[in-house]
Order: sequence, then C-alpha cells, then structure tokens
Amino acid sequence: MSIARDDWKKWEGRFVDEKFPLRQWLGGSERTAVFLTERAGQKAAIKLIAAENLDEEAQLSRWAAVAKFSHPHVIRLWESGKCELNGTKFLYVVMEYADESLAEILPVRALSATEATDTLKPAAEALVSLHGAGLVHGAIKPSNTLAAENQLKLSGDRVGKGGERGAGARSVYDAPELDTTGPTPASDVWALGAMLLAVLTQREPSAKGNGEGTLASSAVPGTIPQPLRRIVGDCLRDDPAQRCAAAEILARLRPAPVADVAAAAVVEPPIVKSRSSQARPRRWIIVPIVAAVLFLAALVGSKLLSNRQSSPAPETPPTSAQKPADIPAPSPAPTIAQSNTAQSGIVRGGVVQQIMPDVSRGAQSTITGHVKVEVRVAVDAAGNVAQAQLVSPGPSHYFAEKALAAARRWKFTPARVNGRATASEWLLRFQFGRTSMQVLPSEIKP
Repeated sequence: MSIARDDWKKWEGRFVDEKFPLRQWLGGSERTAVFLTERAGQKAAIKLIAAENLDEEAQLSRWAAVAKFSHPHVIRLWESGKCELNGTKFLYVVMEYADESLAEILPVRALSATEATDTLKPAAEALVSLHGAGLVHGAIKPSNTLAAENQLKLSGDRVGKGGERGAGARSVYDAPELDTTGPTPASDVWALGAMLLAVLTQREPSAKGNGEGTLASSAVPGTIPQPLRRIVGDCLRDDPAQRCAAAEILARLRPAPVADVAAAAVVEPPIVKSRSSQARPRRWIIVPIVAAVLFLAALVGSKLLSNRQSSPAPETPPTSAQKPADIPAPSPAPTIAQSNTAQSGIVRGGVVQQIMPDVSRGAQSTITGHVKVEVRVAVDAAGNVAQAQLVSPGPSHYFAEKALAAARRWKFTPARVNGRATASEWLLRFQFGRTSMQVLPSEIKP
C-alpha cells in the first residue's frame, strides 16, 4: 500500500479515533504520515502507519511500553491505537509536537564544532538513559533529531527493546550489522557517529556500512576538531564491541577540572583583546557550553567562540529586527565626538537605510547564544556602498554570507570634510540570535 503526498494532504480536517483532528500534514512517506493534531487542548503530533504487513499488536505493545519511559531529551509518546481512513487500516501514535528537525538544517549549512557538541551531548544523554532501561532508539538520523520546547530531543516512536525489528525503513545511518542483529546500543552509537559526521561536513552517508569505504573510521576528515574527530572514529568502528558507549561520549565532552584550569591560568600571561586579535577568552575553557538547540533543528544552533571587545565606540545606535526587513533609519543626531570633528572640518556621516540579512527561519532557529559577524564597507561620496568585506566571519559561512549581502545594500549620508562630501568607511557588527537580529554600525573613517 502506498499513498501519494497530495492524497495525504486531502485528509486534513478528518478525525482519528473520533478525537484527534488531522489539522495539518507535516510530512511522511508512502506508508507513514505525521499530522499536527490536538490533545487535551494542546498542540501535538500524530503519526499514522499503514497496518498492512505489520504485526499490529507487537507495535502497539512497543509504543505502550515506551509511553512509560520519560527523559527530557526524548519525545514523549502519549496514546496509540488503531483506526481506519478511506477504507485503509492504520496504527497511530500521538506524541509531543516538535517544531523542527535537524534534517531541515543540513541542506542549508554544516554545524560548527560548538553546535555539533551542543547536539551530541543531549543525544548521548538520551541514549545513556534508554540503554540503561534496556531500550534502544533504532533510528537515529537528522530527521529524528528534533527541537521541542527549546530543547533537542530524539524521536520516540521508533524506540524499542534491543534486537526487536519494529516498523520503519532502513536508512544510510544504519550500522552494517543491523540486518543481522537488529537494533542494539552499539548500532545506536554507530548511527550517532554517522549523524555527527554528516552535520559537521554537510554530507550525508552514501551507503550503509564501510564495504565501500564510505563510513570507515579512518575516513573521518582531519579538519574535524578534537574530541569530536576521535568520537566519530570510535563510533564508526566495524566491530560493534570496539565502539565507544554513549556514557564514554559524555565523559569525553566534560570540561577539564576547574582546579587544573585555574593552575594553568596562573602561569599563562593574560590575553590582550583587540579588534584584530583572534584570541579566545579563557572563560570558554572553564565553563561548559550549555547544550541546547533548536532546532532546531538541530536541533541543532551557532555560538561565537571569539568574544572580542568592540572598538571603536559606536556612533549610531544598534538596531534590531525580529525578521529580515528593509528598515530605513534616520541620520543619528551628532554626538560629542561628532561635534568635535565638525569643529576641525570633519562631519560624520549617518545611516539612511539599513538592510537586515535575509536569513531563513530554519537556519536561525539552530542558533544557541549568538552568532556575530563583522563587515567593513567602503562608502563613496554619494553615500552608496562601493565595497564590502568580511572582517570577522564568525563560526558560520551561511550567516557570514547573509550579513555580507545585506551590507552591500546599505545607504548612508556621506561624511563631509571642510563642507565637501567625501568617501568614508563603516564597520557593521551583525549579531544573530535565535529569535532576533541586531546590527551595530560605526563609522571608522574619516
């Protein structure tokens, strides 16, 4: 039995079991579909699986068992049962609603090492709890790594006991022994390593197993920083017995003991930060990065590892926007510094029109903390941008390119020297957050 996408969408507005409305089709395949629904007045998701060639009682029993399991990084299952739509029998499961999945981010950009770590830690925590309860996930991949209530969560509908073969098609993230052993803790670790490699390189596996060298641990790119490179390699070992466990992954992600770091800090010279400095503040070494996404949507969020002091001081107030938009801004009133330069024959320019970066909602929702990008623009005597150049691209190529494209479209009132309009230079500091964007412009020449 197979159902086309357009046919699934035609079922919007119907009810399952006379109590769960199919509000909106969210996605699926020819045999499965996920719809937005409601449960106890709250938003939820309902998944339909064609019952044909399926052990119905075994699947319902599996969902009932998983519904008793609770972990902050695993999607909750609430109710399940049987239904019939258009003469076709289905099994359904009602679960916690997730806003986005890591699969939506993967085509847009790769994750930075910090973002990947923020994705890996909660996923590994979920696996430690599942494996400790005698359960396995069985289907770790970007589309099953979700963002719900500002937290990264693994899907719950494929969870089951080790060795069980539940419903669902195989994927390129499956361990090579899966067809023989069924899902095991070791196969979960393989899938986690394969997914980590995919989000860091923005390239999904092309085949199962490493018979073609696709996922051999020796093929992990040397550009992936430690400890992530070693973790990926140990997850993708051929022998399941030689793979690291989820608890070992968490241990490797723990920061160095504070006492050791403090001792090292005594003998190390202080870091002098400036606009041109690439040194990172020491606080990132002793403070563990809080795991969050977001999808995330991975699910999955960008952090700035280089927190540099801003210089010179801004002459135009920062502006912000909740979504990309063309926002004209009036020229700022002269500051004390501007008045002094006016007396010496130099009058600073101002911002006439600012353009906010055109960032997709899916990409922005992955940010944890903030992503900062600095762009220097050369402005001609008419107030138009003649050239734009990245000064500090930040950790993400995607956000850097969006900031650069927006900066090229800005308009300014030209600076004036001895009463004559002249060329100038500006530094635009873009800051991307999960729900907002800001830009801080400052004129640096003349």
